[in-house]
Amino acid sequence: MTFKYFIFLSVCLLAGRVANSQHSNKTIQIDIQKLLNARPVTTVTDGKLQTWVTGIDGGGKGDGYLTADAAKLNGDHDTHALPDNPLIPANSFHPATLLHYKNGDNGNQSLNVAGIDSFSFDVPHKKYSGLYLSLTSSEGPSQLYITLTYSDGSEFKDFKLPDYYDDIPEGNSNLSYLVHDLAKWGQGNKITENDHHNIDVLNIHPDPGRILKKVTVSKDKAGYLVFWAATGVTE
Repeated sequence: MTFKYFIFLSVCLLAGRVANSQHSNKTIQIDIQKLLNARPVTTVTDGKLQTWVTGIDGGGKGDGYLTADAAKLNGDHDTHALPDNPLIPANSFHPATLLHYKNGDNGNQSLNVAGIDSFSFDVPHKKYSGLYLSLTSSEGPSQLYITLTYSDGSEFKDFKLPDYYDDIPEGNSNLSYLVHDLAKWGQGNKITENDHHNIDVLNIHPDPGRILKKVTVSKDKAGYLVFWAATGVTE
């Protein structure tokens, strides 16, 4: 066996292991439909704007996002709008994540939480290597208290979610961007800021050796929280 062939074979074997590993991981879009109580994204239906109702800041009255088609119809060209496809592709920081807005649909899209409150959602009973919450906090950061309920007990974790205008420091193992550098629109779909707003992703790092059943999220008084989606990764 020549040295070059040995290197080629080694690279092929490594690529095969990576491909098999990626194939064996499964992404699960967690069903949070029953929690959704707000509509912070303006969409398009039959050529007309379906305007956001409960927004992403100002206690729900301040601003909302627009899809790309809605922004174009609104006359806002080349703006930083949400993609029309609500399935945000995977990258090295988070799995593919399905948000709940859609052009042609006027239903609720998120859970909005003001003040001291909590919410829970069940997950398929599995072992998870990661569980990713898509969130925004406005009016400052939100202090979050997470309870992970397993088949054999519970685990408690605390996270601080930054304001959605703030950049995430490099090397943060918990937080990443789902959608970065967004514009926002006020009442009547009037653009108020052109960029620098984010939908963040928080990996709450469940114990991969335990079967997860339920997640509870509690928050302090400070911050206005929008919960967009939950996505799990199993092996």
